[in-house]
Amino acid sequence: MITADRMAAVDENAAALGVPRKQLMESSGNAIARAVRETAEPGSEVLIVAGRGNNGGDALVAARFLDEYDLRVRLLGRASSISTDIARENWDALIIADYDAREVRDSRNLEGEIDGAEPDVIVDAMLGTGVTGSLREPEATAARLMNDADAPVVSVDVPSGANADTGERAGEAVDADRIVTFHDAKPGLVDLDAEVTVADIGIPAAAENVVGPGDLGALRREAGVTKGDNGRVLVVGGGPYTGAPALAAQASLRAGVDLAFVAVPQGVFEPIAGYAEDLIVQPYEADRLTPEQVDDLVETATRYDDIVVLGPGLGSAEETEEGVREFLDAFDGRAVVDADALSIVPEVETDATLVCTPNTKELAAMGGPEADDLAAHIEDIESFAAELGHVLVAKSERDVISDGERTRVCRAGTPGMTVGGTGDVLAGITAAFLARADPLTAATAAPYVNGRAAESRSEAGNGLLASDLLDELPGVTWEAR
Repeated sequence: MITADRMAAVDENAAALGVPRKQLMESSGNAIARAVRETAEPGSEVLIVAGRGNNGGDALVAARFLDEYDLRVRLLGRASSISTDIARENWDALIIADYDAREVRDSRNLEGEIDGAEPDVIVDAMLGTGVTGSLREPEATAARLMNDADAPVVSVDVPSGANADTGERAGEAVDADRIVTFHDAKPGLVDLDAEVTVADIGIPAAAENVVGPGDLGALRREAGVTKGDNGRVLVVGGGPYTGAPALAAQASLRAGVDLAFVAVPQGVFEPIAGYAEDLIVQPYEADRLTPEQVDDLVETATRYDDIVVLGPGLGSAEETEEGVREFLDAFDGRAVVDADALSIVPEVETDATLVCTPNTKELAAMGGPEADDLAAHIEDIESFAAELGHVLVAKSERDVISDGERTRVCRAGTPGMTVGGTGDVLAGITAAFLARADPLTAATAAPYVNGRAAESRSEAGNGLLASDLLDELPGVTWEAR
């Protein structure tokens, strides 16, 4: 099954793969027409009640495949307010070809169309999967008239007024006799008293399995947010290395988080603070992370509900590894674990929500599959993620993202991303997305944005620096904002 939000993402990914919504609408319209032909004999009276979105557009396509019927098409509202170009094109095609297609601007006029004309089949194409809440006029009157009519009702994708994910009805809703839904079943249709047909409309499997622009949809910012609403990131890193934690923190800012803090040893405070004035660098008295700093770090992260990035530049000293172990044991928030901290994850039981971002060598060291081409070992990675109990972003030429049940492949990026530091940028992006999305959504979108930033910077992939990605991130993530 597929939710309404995920279906919207798949539609967008299909377009990015070269199968545009217009092409899918033609297939959807054919499927609706087939359902009508299975419901009534040629010559029967068919009434299509269409909304002004793509759901209505699907039914407008169907009209062109129902010439053997006595057909009427009624558009709810003004044609000038049809919301998409492709739906408008299909309306215009009906008008130019002289179909019986008219606007209905007053709900009172629907009584004569439904009640008085007594159609043999009614097609409900008013609202699709993306619309929730109570029906407004004229849709509410249309739903009531459809329910009172003797004719069977064929609903397009989901009965208007019913929630595609839950089946709940907030008020008046269409009681469909038959539902033609597309690509995959919707959870909310399971308990409805209607015959459900799932129509294959030609969406490639890659639109679901390969990360694309549709996967950024869940990260779009709501209007009216204020400072702090988009989260804080605390990078716990540095010691032997200074660039890694700075890259992760800057990437989190570029990807949309509101504040980025870096907790580092006192000895590397000055160089890290000098990388960017936007970073809030918080030093502690030690040469490296040790168990002595853990209580304060956990208390800070918990108090402010920080998304933690744990690992960049920490090093692998024995006392640092013990500090990582104690941090994960005590922390119960959200964290991205990268680099030197990854080897500790399989050893600890933690209440934290983790997204782990290993490269091929780090994945093998954690106990995962040993392979250069991770996309050829999807089942093994999925099984390892399930065993680990955390979301994995396994980095290679093609990244594999899995929560142990659902798995995606990311193909975005360039050969130049083998340069050091691109993984630190990825960790920061992931943390920013984790501040406003569930772990799998954040982990899925982050490598796509990271890869697209590299593609934007250098198509040839030569001479790329990890710091180059920072300037590209806002543009790549703009759709998600």
